[in-house]
Amino acid sequence: MNPLAQQNPHRRFNPLKREWVLVSPHRTQRPWQGQTEKTAAPPALQYDPECYLCPGNVRAGGARTDKYTSTYVFENDFAALKPDTPRFSSDEEGKGLLVAEGESGVCRVICFSPRHDLTLATMSVGGIRAVVDVWAEQSLELVSREDISYVQVFENRGAMMGASNPHPHGQIWASRSLPNEVVAEQAGQDAYLKEHGCCLLCEYRAMEVALGERVVAANDAFVAVVPFWAVWPFEVMILPDRHIADLEAMTSEERDCFSAILKEVTATYDKVFDTPFPYSMGLHPQPSDGKEHPGWHFHVHFYPPLLRSATIRKFMVGFELLGGPQRDITPESAAETLRRAALR
Repeated sequence: MNPLAQQNPHRRFNPLKREWVLVSPHRTQRPWQGQTEKTAAPPALQYDPECYLCPGNVRAGGARTDKYTSTYVFENDFAALKPDTPRFSSDEEGKGLLVAEGESGVCRVICFSPRHDLTLATMSVGGIRAVVDVWAEQSLELVSREDISYVQVFENRGAMMGASNPHPHGQIWASRSLPNEVVAEQAGQDAYLKEHGCCLLCEYRAMEVALGERVVAANDAFVAVVPFWAVWPFEVMILPDRHIADLEAMTSEERDCFSAILKEVTATYDKVFDTPFPYSMGLHPQPSDGKEHPGWHFHVHFYPPLLRSATIRKFMVGFELLGGPQRDITPESAAETLRRAALR
């Protein structure tokens, strides 16, 4: 990395979304008198009788959770999308200003484990592999439907990221239309393939591995890096070594490696500030809209909000809302912090 960029304000280009991020490394020493958060504590109980996601308990919507013993999936009781939403579209006065259309889809909850006190960071690699297999099964089922164009698997961990329950769980939202982030990443990957004749993220992965300065973890089939264009302080992207477009394309050995690197990344996060690390994590497979996507490379995003400590978070406000994304600590510094934490 250019040494001038480590001390001076500069912009970095994100080719995946074709946007810029402002990096201001000189601001890391600024004093903080803003909002601080409560330090999170891990759940102490293996089974919580008050938790609606624990086996056998009644959920908020009145349904009873099965007495499950492994990974468990159910339809979201308060789904943001519904499969029976009628198709409609409107454009007030035909001016393209007041436009609306019906959006159907499916929302499901995936409990990673019956144990209330576990997380991806503390589960065994074998336990995570069971979750990966369920992600793949659910995705395969949903992409086969004609009314589904995208399957978004994600996890919000921690109250700071809006998780309503500490029980280890994630969600699947499958929609008829492509989400905005997917549209942007599709355009970025298509543009790179057209201009360079190769996969954007294949090339990017190879460069990061060769340079090493932003690599956080790696195994026989995957690498985890703090992206060169990262917005969140300790943002991480996981990339497969092989050019694959989705979970279904992974071999059994690759699924094992994927499970292992998920555990390594999340366990490392917990060591940074010695606290359960909040984040939003999501898988980005290719769209299932019936079109060919030769440039799409499967990847995973981790967006954690913590900035300087377990109680100080990054806020997306001011210039970031009105102008564009900005960060203080450089991605190289964040990667070094994560590597040191992994050794503890």
